[in-house]
Amino acid sequence: MRIYLVVMDETEEAKRALRFASLRAYKTGGTVHILALVPQQTFNAFGGVQATIEQEARDRAEVMANSAAGNIFGEMGKMPTIAVRPGPPADVIRKYIEEHGNIAALVLATSAEGNSGPLVNHFAATAGNLPCPLYLIPGGISKDELDALA
Repeated sequence: MRIYLVVMDETEEAKRALRFASLRAYKTGGTVHILALVPQQTFNAFGGVQATIEQEARDRAEVMANSAAGNIFGEMGKMPTIAVRPGPPADVIRKYIEEHGNIAALVLATSAEGNSGPLVNHFAATAGNLPCPLYLIPGGISKDELDALA
């Protein structure tokens, strides 16, 4: 089964990548995995405070991923797999791909204007080292163009 991996956050780029991946999965009989990343904390507070901060970040990532999954289910009729992981984003994504050896593609979207995010820049520069294709969805295309592309 073809699995399309989307890294989910609250950006328009992530929503565009998710739409492409879900349409592509629907058309090919595949499925979507949503990977929500828990941001690393840049400071260390006292034990209990730090644990609360980390749990709140994890809860926020889970809510966002579940909301996105619900939207896919409502439109495509198939529930994606959701994973929430903490750690350095590029490392977490590579590890997830390694753990799930049957990932058909990592799907990211570029920014419509200006610089694309650090994940797009990182994986575009190192795509030759990935065990799966990297799909970069153009940020400037319309919803209709995106749907036709998928």
